Amino acid sequence: MKTALISGGGIAGSALAHWLRRNGYAPTVVERAPGPRRGGQAIDVRGVALDVLARMGLLDEARELRTHMRGMSVLDADGTEVHRSTEYAFSSGRLDGEDIELMREDLVRLLHRATRDGVEYVFGDSVTALAETADGDGVRVEFGSGASRTFDLVVGADGLHSGVRRLAFGPEERFTRHLGQYLSVFTAENFLGLEDWQVWLRDGAAGFAAMSVPGNEELRIAFGFESAPLEGDHRDGEWLREMIVERMGTLRWPETPRMVKAAREAPDFFCDAMAQIHLDRWSRGRVTLVGDAGYCASPLSGQGTSLALVGAYVLADALGRAGGDQEAGLARYEERMRPYVGLNQALAQTDRKGPAPEEEVDRAKNAIALDA
Repeated sequence: MKTALISGGGIAGSALAHWLRRNGYAPTVVERAPGPRRGGQAIDVRGVALDVLARMGLLDEARELRTHMRGMSVLDADGTEVHRSTEYAFSSGRLDGEDIELMREDLVRLLHRATRDGVEYVFGDSVTALAETADGDGVRVEFGSGASRTFDLVVGADGLHSGVRRLAFGPEERFTRHLGQYLSVFTAENFLGLEDWQVWLRDGAAGFAAMSVPGNEELRIAFGFESAPLEGDHRDGEWLREMIVERMGTLRWPETPRMVKAAREAPDFFCDAMAQIHLDRWSRGRVTLVGDAGYCASPLSGQGTSLALVGAYVLADALGRAGGDQEAGLARYEERMRPYVGLNQALAQTDRKGPAPEEEVDRAKNAIALDA
């Protein structure tokens, strides 16, 4: 049986482990975090990605985990409501649609639970070096723990700042397109008293969305601002936190001090640039990329989760159909996925001041057939 190493235990990595196992591989997933990652914003599973969950036997469970938003309010810079809707939400689209909005950590936990018995998971470790074997039949992988192993296939499913992509393809800046914004996400107590509701506010070049999570005991807050790329280390969490707190503090919203306090104290604080990844090829030898590592569309597209799920399915399916010809399978994966990726990345056009039109989202989310 062929072996595959997947770097990254998030949505793309866990889904890929499931489908590779179904297509004749023995997958190992290595994840830098000590366990399945918690936190993160609300995410959407749309269009053909719902079919991927259905084929995994997880669609009904995913629907049970959905956010069940009743609607949204849009506030002006002073916190006065200027618009509300009980039919549509910026985070998810139409509330009566078939698409699913759920918290990222809930989907990660669901995928991990569904795959952990048949997949080797290695937490608290990461890939530090890659080298093709002398006979060309495998990839020798070095890990931060000091271990080394050889695999038939290595897949980077390790996000926007993919270490596998850097090792196999080169420096990150060669492939990154900054979208002119930064976004932070963190958890806070529900100091707004929201019940299955979300509020959106914009004040000049900055703004936020706050939404209650299932159970309504907590809020998930996403604060963002427009900016050219900033000088600093995206891995330096405290620098990112202080930068966000400083900019957040300029909002005129009366509840700003409470939000600033929550940002300072949140154990799950996250911040990163809004950016896309564009490569001419997603595969090099026996190394390939899936999800954000290969074709990040950014949260501005609303399609990152769907790209991860569909990419995992199409990659494993192409390899399974290749009859042992891994090179042909990887080529077929790219051929099938690129049109779908292109349409979904286009949803995050930087000249927009709001979500993409519904008809564009509908076209992009269904722009591939799983059985082609």
